[in-house]
Amino acid sequence: MGLFEFLMLFCFGFSWPFSIVKSLRTRSTKGKSLVFMLLIFAGYVFGIIHKVLYDFDWVTWTYVVLLGLVGFDLLLYWRNWRHERRAASPSGGGGKIAENLV
Repeated sequence: MGLFEFLMLFCFGFSWPFSIVKSLRTRSTKGKSLVFMLLIFAGYVFGIIHKVLYDFDWVTWTYVVLLGLVGFDLLLYWRNWRHERRAASPSGGGGKIAENLV
């Protein structure tokens, strides 16, 4: 089962490096969903907990790597959101706070 679980995770996780590159290049949250990323992050956390408690094998490290990628993308989302908020405000602070959360 480890190989098929790995292939499933690989297919799900293959897009994260592209998402990270897009976040780095555009410095924008457009096209991103914070709720979606948080749910994916939580899913990987629960997957790691399950693997550690009941079925620890080499695939566990795939969960850890993907959790790191999603976590990094979440940090970029926060950075880009702050950048957009500052750019939208004439005084350099404030602005539209909740518009890009979902």
